[in-house]
Amino acid sequence: MKNYYAHTVDLRKIEIRNDNRENFTKKIEEIEYRGYEVEKLSDGRKIVITKPGGKSTYGRAKKEDFLVFIFHPKENGLWQISHKQILDDLYLKSEESSEKTLNLIKLLERTFNGEEPSDFINEITLLKFQVGETSEALIKVYKWIWGQEDVNYPNGEGRKMSWAGIEKLKNELS
Repeated sequence: MKNYYAHTVDLRKIEIRNDNRENFTKKIEEIEYRGYEVEKLSDGRKIVITKPGGKSTYGRAKKEDFLVFIFHPKENGLWQISHKQILDDLYLKSEESSEKTLNLIKLLERTFNGEEPSDFINEITLLKFQVGETSEALIKVYKWIWGQEDVNYPNGEGRKMSWAGIEKLKNELS
């Protein structure tokens, strides 16, 4: 059977009665997002993933793809942070302190290489900047973005593409 996937599904029953186009659309748009809380940040925000993510690679749907967000519970806001935003943040941090940015890159590299951020959380939380996102958020969100890349590009090329920009900055600062 084409486009058939065997996978467990966490279902929540909802009922929406059909209506005219405008009303039916409005009701559908009000359906809650579903996702998984995968990390908690010390400031109360959370790293969440939603699955499926809808990615298509080389013309084929990636059934295990997911999206990664930083969730702001107080605002019910989901921020789908991008590679470019993270890299721009690192460059901004490097203007404040190249030494601290190199330390952050070393912590990112440990995560890139498979270490669990919670195993060195004290080092992460001690690394504070006046500008940009917290070190904790960048490291924990990238853990999941790299996981997403590994699902979409199983040969590692997705993870390596995102690391290339960080590696370039590392070399510029060294």
